[in-house]
Parts: sequence; C-alpha cells; structure tokens
Amino acid sequence: MTGTLRGPCSIRDIRPAMPVTERLSYSIALPGGAHCAGRARSAVRSLLLRHGLADLCEAATLAASELVAGAHRFTPDEELVLKIRWQFDALRIVVYDQHPAHASAAASEECRRRRSRGMWLLAAMVEAGGGDWGLTPVLTPAGGTKSWALLPR
Repeated sequence: MTGTLRGPCSIRDIRPAMPVTERLSYSIALPGGAHCAGRARSAVRSLLLRHGLADLCEAATLAASELVAGAHRFTPDEELVLKIRWQFDALRIVVYDQHPAHASAAASEECRRRRSRGMWLLAAMVEAGGGDWGLTPVLTPAGGTKSWALLPR
C-alpha cells in the first residue's frame, strides 16, 4: 500500500497552541560576560511577544539589560540566572548572580548601596511606570545577589 495516511486529522492540522500570558515563567542561565545583556534583551523580547505582552517589551528589555549589566559589574564573567515570570498582573524580572558574601553586615550594606547607585536608569524607568525594583543578598553559604524589577501592565 502506498500513498499518504489520511484520516479525520492530518499532521498539517496540528498546530501548537499560542502560549498564554499566565504561563509565562522561564529561567535562563547566561554564561557571564558583557554580551549577556544583549542576550537577555533578545530573550525577554521574544518571550513577551510570544505571550501577548508586546506592550511591555520596551520597559522589560531595558530592565533585563540593566539588571544583567549590574550583575556583570559586580561578578564579571560569572554565570547568571535570568528569570521572567508573569504573576499577579505584573511582569517580574529577576537576576541571580554569584557575588560572594561579605564578612560583615556593614560591608554588605555598603556594597548594596554602591550597586543601587549604579541602577539609576532602571530605578527611574520602573518608578515612572508604577513598578518596583530592588536588590537583596541571596541567603546561601556561597552568597549571591538577587536583583529584580516588577513591571505592572
């Protein structure tokens, strides 16, 4: 018997469903380096377009780029993790880096202040859009920093 298989549904009729906004939840490992800011922008733009959030592309790509660049300044050439998630009617962008833990609380606070000053562009953009952003140490023995931006729709 030769020919094509025919039935009520062929392979050509099966198309993947478009991703829905509520299912936007991705974690991306970035190898480290200055080039990762561009990779983060591309990934965020692509994901937001696929999930119907094109209106947040400009703000989200800037936020991701600034978060990754800030992490790179304090942990050059170390792996980063970028997380993008839609939750409670807002886009959450989080970057985890491997900044080592400080020996004292005073040193940790000074480092956080220095890092926050470098985020002035992110702060201005996020606050103008009614969002929020921040930095916090990751509570693991090895240390690390979690930097994030919250962008409401």
